[in-house]
Amino acid sequence: MSSVSQKSRETEDRSGSRNPFTRVMRPVNTLVERFIPSALVFAIVLTVIVALMALVLTDAGPVDVLVGWGDGLAGLLAFMTQMALILLLGHMLANTRPMRRLLARLGGLPRTPLQAYVFVFLVAAVASLLQWGLGLVVGALLAKEVAAQLRERGVRLHFPMLVAAGFSGFAVWHMGYSGSGPLTAATEGSFIAEQLGRTIPVSETTFSTWNVVAAVATVLAVAVALALVAPRRGDRIVELEVDARDQGVAVDEEVVTPADRLDASRFLTTLVGLALTAYLVVYVLRGGTPTLDFVNWSFLALILLLVRSPFELTALVKDAASNVGDILLQFPLYAGILGMMTATGLITVVSDFFVSVSTPQTFGVLALLSAGLVNFFVPSGGGQFAVQAPILLDAAARLGVDPAVPIMAVAYGDQWTNMIQPFWALPLLAIAGLKMRDILGYTTVTLVVSGAVFAAVLLVVGAG
Repeated sequence: MSSVSQKSRETEDRSGSRNPFTRVMRPVNTLVERFIPSALVFAIVLTVIVALMALVLTDAGPVDVLVGWGDGLAGLLAFMTQMALILLLGHMLANTRPMRRLLARLGGLPRTPLQAYVFVFLVAAVASLLQWGLGLVVGALLAKEVAAQLRERGVRLHFPMLVAAGFSGFAVWHMGYSGSGPLTAATEGSFIAEQLGRTIPVSETTFSTWNVVAAVATVLAVAVALALVAPRRGDRIVELEVDARDQGVAVDEEVVTPADRLDASRFLTTLVGLALTAYLVVYVLRGGTPTLDFVNWSFLALILLLVRSPFELTALVKDAASNVGDILLQFPLYAGILGMMTATGLITVVSDFFVSVSTPQTFGVLALLSAGLVNFFVPSGGGQFAVQAPILLDAAARLGVDPAVPIMAVAYGDQWTNMIQPFWALPLLAIAGLKMRDILGYTTVTLVVSGAVFAAVLLVVGAG
């Protein structure tokens, strides 16, 4: 894996940066690098905290807490699989040959550094709105492609800023097509549908007028902010000093036996892709609406139609699978947390607190702030939604607030503090060959600007 030149990085560290945001964020950089543990450790710590809260704040005894936790561990297995598939399929789609060729062409469009920073952000934002796993990978791959092509033209770019712009596109993912919170609420049989006694269609959440306006406003505001803080002439920059463009997933297509000829044939993957596409069309014509399964099958159908053979499909799966392990390991812990809160009545205690400090007008903003805080401990959007949404939906019902508000407030809070939470940045940083401290000064700007838009929108919706 190629990376930014170590020599250039060391020069940057000694000489300092003229970017004021980078200097201001150095204490935060130290905190993130040295004291924030892995997401798995956070999940374990949060389990202990919730168990202690249940013992102190409810009448439940140790055995009640233990049983609630154990019974809850398997409570999100279907949801866990859906979340794992979203990440797996997004990574696979980004690495298909047609997508890599598209990224190579897009990489040649920017002509100046400022155009490059804004362009990478916009493309990553659109990709994240389509599918969050796709957005993460596209942000990193496009940053490297743009940096390499502009370097060939003799244009100097600050590569950490370019990668930060790619990651900033992730700040709108939960407002889009693959937003796990709204899709869960729209899925029959989900834990949200069971709590509410009905589903909440995406027409009231993801595709509501106010959320679409919020998404557009966020993208525009962050694009302007990134343009304003981008390095200018005379600022010290760190370039991508070598052509570090990823060559894609290696596919072993050695054809020796008749079975190999089947594995190298496009016929079978295309056949299944067309059949799945036909099913999705029939589903929509019969009045079906987007759910988690619909989103996953639509991306699987696209992948099946784009790959050249089962050989390539298998190689893409193997390459993407390593990114899914964290979800598979952590989600049972999130499910156990939800089980404890439900079985002991802790969910009602916390809901009472929200009701006591909120009004219908301020509820959305307070939910946003709480979701942003919880995201540090539960960085998975789906996991956070499983832990927090039942509490906020209960409080919203008691305050007479539309359930779409807490659903989207959790979605906004999750994507908001992702900008300074390293969990989802790690795959992108690994592709780019950087560390969180290299981009944090810029992604904090995204945090501030996007947070202002989210809060303003929720205040307006609450007042209405």
